[in-house]
Amino acid sequence: MLRKIITLFVSLMLAGIILEVQMPRLRTAAEEGEPVIQLRLLETTDIHGHLANYDYYQTKEAQNLGLAKTASLIKHAREEVLNSLLFDNGDNIQGNPLGDYMVKVKGLKKGETHPVFRALDRLGYDAVTVGNHEFNYGLDFLNRVIEGAKMPVVNANVYQVTQDEPYFVPYVILNKTVVDNRGREHTIKVGIIGFVPPQIMEWDKSNLEGNITVKPIVETAKKYIPMMKKEGADVIVALAHTGISSEPYEPDMENAAYYLAQLDGIDAILSGHSHNLFPGPLYKDLPHTNLEKGTIQGKPVVMAGTFGSHLGIIDLNLQKKQGKWSVVDGKSMVWPIAEEKGKSHVPADKDILKEIFPEHQATIDYVNQPVGETTTPIFSYFALVQDDPAVQIINNAQMNYLTEKLKDPAYSKFAGIPILSAASPFKAGGRGGPSYYTDIPAGTLAIKNIADLYVYPNMLQAVLINGEQLKEWLEMSAGLFNEINPAQPGEQQLINPHFRSYNFDVMDGVKYQIDVTKPAKYDYNNKLIHPNSSRIVNLTYQGKPVTPDQKFIVATNNYRAGSKTFPGVSKGKVIFNGPDETREILKDYIQENETVSPSADSNWSIAKFNGTATAVFDSSPTAQKFAKQFADIKYLGPSNGGFAKYLLDLTVQ
Repeated sequence: MLRKIITLFVSLMLAGIILEVQMPRLRTAAEEGEPVIQLRLLETTDIHGHLANYDYYQTKEAQNLGLAKTASLIKHAREEVLNSLLFDNGDNIQGNPLGDYMVKVKGLKKGETHPVFRALDRLGYDAVTVGNHEFNYGLDFLNRVIEGAKMPVVNANVYQVTQDEPYFVPYVILNKTVVDNRGREHTIKVGIIGFVPPQIMEWDKSNLEGNITVKPIVETAKKYIPMMKKEGADVIVALAHTGISSEPYEPDMENAAYYLAQLDGIDAILSGHSHNLFPGPLYKDLPHTNLEKGTIQGKPVVMAGTFGSHLGIIDLNLQKKQGKWSVVDGKSMVWPIAEEKGKSHVPADKDILKEIFPEHQATIDYVNQPVGETTTPIFSYFALVQDDPAVQIINNAQMNYLTEKLKDPAYSKFAGIPILSAASPFKAGGRGGPSYYTDIPAGTLAIKNIADLYVYPNMLQAVLINGEQLKEWLEMSAGLFNEINPAQPGEQQLINPHFRSYNFDVMDGVKYQIDVTKPAKYDYNNKLIHPNSSRIVNLTYQGKPVTPDQKFIVATNNYRAGSKTFPGVSKGKVIFNGPDETREILKDYIQENETVSPSADSNWSIAKFNGTATAVFDSSPTAQKFAKQFADIKYLGPSNGGFAKYLLDLTVQ
């Protein structure tokens, strides 16, 4: 009888019927298991002064930008979880008229807080780092800005020249109280470290040389990560104002986030600088990358676009191992503030709008100040495929300015050397999206239009080069274009999406053509890839071929003139350091002329070819209304990402 009872009990237990006996055993097992902490990291990056959802260039509300809108996503993302931290990845005080207003008009007195940092403080940011554009206004202004920050500002690879000590606080360890999946509180140590591209020493040489130096990102991380671990950091987060690239590693590389992800000790990387989205399709071919999880080399990485268009999110899971919390899993994602074409969008946060209202309204008043008139519209929709009035007027102003300055007897030894001018189309779509173009109607020109034509606070400089260096400068710029196979019928994309429009220098004062049926001599990273290729053809000055030893003086900006890597320019010599910003030069040029009629002089073009290839490129859908003005450009229909597709007829008729 006893044997029958035991057999029945065992059978019932195997069938899962005796729950009263089974459940206490399972409950005990769960209680003995390790608790889990879920920690959410939130990122904004490359805000560039866009606090309100407002386009100062068009002086109207915008739905696809602004920290005020990102703030609504931040609040929602925080509500979804028990534990979160919020960070900004740099490039936040420069990049639009509000940033300029704070420097040029209002200024920042001791004890005052910059509106960007008032907004960050209101949202409760836990730490921030500096981007390359934080240095555009000089170290004195940046130091005043940072003095008003109520959260830690970290950067590890910018050093003082004289003492070889970090210029900023290299890292901080935050004691974060968190709640685990069982509702129990713990305190974990979260280490935050920041990095910026070493290239700031080229881009802002006049502001920084002799004051600071910048060390390689990855090598600096290798120095400080063990220190942070020794101080007890359970989690280490890199605020890496650097892009993502698997180009062969070089210590001073600009975009180093890919290689940061290979380092032991770093648990999450908040990236930026490139104005792209990660995870996103642009990185589908990146080695050792999982776009579904948003990881590189198994580490969660995020990059949240630009201008507040997205919120970056990394969700980490931590478990206790051998008495210490550590990250066991992670996933990243980006949330947009507006869907494509703005059909739906999140509302702007009223508290942020209220916080920044004085400076916001003052900026609107500032940018509406008139400076002159234009008899024709000025737009940049086709600036990458043909000579363009938006670039032409900049080159005209630069050449006029430099010509006058070089009349000074101090420059008499350069008398008779031809003066040229180089300028780029800054607002030409690309990573800025289908609305990122200059579009100024005929009529009054105001300060907002000057800022629209020239978005950076660059200074004018002049470089002495020879004909050989001039050609290399133009060969680098010609890397904008993909190689077109004339014999291959059907559509071929003309523009290389990786090439930044600000590196496409248009050279005025000479004439030339670009042969896109040949491979690019240089890639978008200034690297020589086809030494024997020559895209620049028919390069002439005053009707005669440019010779290799012929001398020229080129008006350009300090960003370009100071480059050690841009072909042609890097071998030239800076002979003039202007005291004036290019935007001021452009404003003065318009005011002196009172009324301008910008038109391109067609000194450069893409060479036509024999064949059946159809060259296509993307621009804004709005460009349709202007395409009819040009015989070689035709609207074809919608393209990806809200852009429109256009044909550029390059075939010989």
